[in-house]
Parts: sequence; structure tokens; C-alpha cells
Amino acid sequence: MARLVLDLATSRPATLGGSGLLVCIDGPSGAGKSTLAEAVADAATIETRVVHLDDMYEGWDGLPRVPDQLEQLLSPLDRDAAGSYTRYDWAAGAPGEDVTVAPVPLLVLEGVGAGSARLTPLTTVLVWVDAPTEVRRRRGLERDGDSFAPHWEAWAEAEAHHFERQGTRGRADILVDGTGRHAPRTVVPGSEAAQSAQPLG
Repeated sequence: MARLVLDLATSRPATLGGSGLLVCIDGPSGAGKSTLAEAVADAATIETRVVHLDDMYEGWDGLPRVPDQLEQLLSPLDRDAAGSYTRYDWAAGAPGEDVTVAPVPLLVLEGVGAGSARLTPLTTVLVWVDAPTEVRRRRGLERDGDSFAPHWEAWAEAEAHHFERQGTRGRADILVDGTGRHAPRTVVPGSEAAQSAQPLG
């Protein structure tokens, strides 16, 4: 799966600055986005940086502000300058330290909102990862513990609204089954017609 993403990204022209590639991995919570992002970074043969959007959300109601935050991060990188974002301190419930992101050959954005439509001109490959609701809920609670439980329904509703407004799945280059039961599919963005692709890694 990671190899498929990398092969598609490296077959395309740079979209971020003069020579950078941007892979955006989006989909609902608990689908397997983080796992895929780390696999892509591990398999890459070029310098790679992964940015997890969990570090950027300004609390449980922070999803609507993500497109602005990502634009602030990526605009300098598109000029081959360092970008930055403010890491959110979930324990304190307040903004934390600023994080600098230097230009790299491959930047991977992972998290709900990574595929926001505003980023389309800068995106080399958009990946959509999904899994059944109960699978995702179990994973989310196992990962984040009881702190996530009271917020699951509200966050899921915010996700659904965001994805509908952004049309994220319909713009994806690759569709990934987060359970691993089915091979990923490469698609023509904006079309439901898809071709099966065997996982390459």
C-alpha cells in the first residue's frame, strides 16, 4: 500500500515549491491514516517528514479551522521556505509550542482535513482511508482512551460535515480499505469509476 502511494507520488511533477511532493492522507478517525503515513515514510527513499493533524486541532471543535492552519503551514513551503504550526496541548487544553517544518522532498500530511479542497493545487497525491464505523470507533477508543469516548459522536458529525463540504473522497487518487481486506484502488479524481490495484507493499 505504501509503495503504491510512493510510486504514484514520485511519478508526478513537484507540486510544493520547486521540488517538493505533498501526500495528503485523509479519512475518518480510526481508519488507519497514521499507520499508512508511517509506512509511507518508512518505505520512502527520499527525505520525508510526516505531520499529524492531531497535533494541530485546536481542541475537539477545531476541525473547521484546519484548512486555514494548513494554508499557513504550506504557503511558505511552496516558496521553498520553512513553514510552521502551533502544536495543541491536549492536556492543558491550550496552544503549545510552535513547530517548524523545513522544506523536504516529501511531506506527508495525515489526519482528518488533510485533503481539504483549498490544498488541491499543492497536493501531489490524495489518499482516502476508510473502515467500518465500529472498527474505527474501537480503534479510536483504544488509541485515545476514555478521553475520546464523550467526544466520539460530535467529532464524527463534524467529520461527516467536513467531508461532504470538501468532497474529499471524490477527489482522492487512491482509495484504501483501512481493514486491509481489500486491495487499494487507484481512481480518476471526481469519478466513481475505479481500477483495482494490487497492494505493492
